[in-house]
Amino acid sequence: MRALVQEYGGTLPAAEVGELLAWLDAFSELHWDFRKQGNVERDQVTAPTFDPRRTALVREVATALRLVEAADPPRANYDHLLVLGGLGRACLQRTEYAARLVRDGVVTVGQVAALGSFRPLTEAETALPGLADSRFEMDAMDVGVRAAFGLAEPALCESSDDLGTHRSWQVRTYRAEDQPDVHVFAAPSSEPEQRRANTPDTYEFWAQRSSLRSTDRILVVTSPIYVPFQHSDAIRMLAARHGCGIDTIGFDPARATVPLAPGATNPDRYLQEIRSGILSMQRLHRALAGSLAG
Repeated sequence: MRALVQEYGGTLPAAEVGELLAWLDAFSELHWDFRKQGNVERDQVTAPTFDPRRTALVREVATALRLVEAADPPRANYDHLLVLGGLGRACLQRTEYAARLVRDGVVTVGQVAALGSFRPLTEAETALPGLADSRFEMDAMDVGVRAAFGLAEPALCESSDDLGTHRSWQVRTYRAEDQPDVHVFAAPSSEPEQRRANTPDTYEFWAQRSSLRSTDRILVVTSPIYVPFQHSDAIRMLAARHGCGIDTIGFDPARATVPLAPGATNPDRYLQEIRSGILSMQRLHRALAGSLAG
């Protein structure tokens, strides 16, 4: 991080954790926040041009910060496996990887939950295999779990009355012999007047509908580039509030039948998610500092 800040003309200050994260927040917003141009989704960013030397440095830094390489689950047994939603492509990739972990006996899990929202899919997303009839992120997660886990119709479907808004929610439950129950969640936003549901909202909605114990162990599956920020949010929303143990891993792109999108490993993507990691760690630090003060 020190080398990356220096590359962009700054000097990492000597400060305590809260002040350092606040400084990195401001610095990264100035230099690495490419989504603020029109408040766009990650795949809609107009990326700047990077020279080969800077590209190599960003890749080296991202690797050191664990945004690049996939990792195996550190344990063999978990009470819960959470598959995080995202763009349509990621929904298919992550559910496929999670199902492979269970099917191949890499992990034994009590239940599986795919966490999404009612974010509308774009035309590019619905052009992906199997997603032509999907309207929302949750639908893409549903397609993914059905294909990956070999599921038919849901055994149970619960939902709010206002489907398709930032306030709406839905839970579909699948049951099949010889494998754990699979739940697909569309979470409501905690700020419905301002935005759609985000990753912390999906964690919280799932936790409210699960009987979590402090002894539970949770495995979170996402994409490698998002592991630091989504792991920090999981610690804040689940471990700190419920006492659960959390492991977060990224799927292996080399084993995915749906390839990565063009530009998914470009330097701007890594810089953007390094900033996301800073923000989520800042939220975690504030939450822990507040609980200690209380």
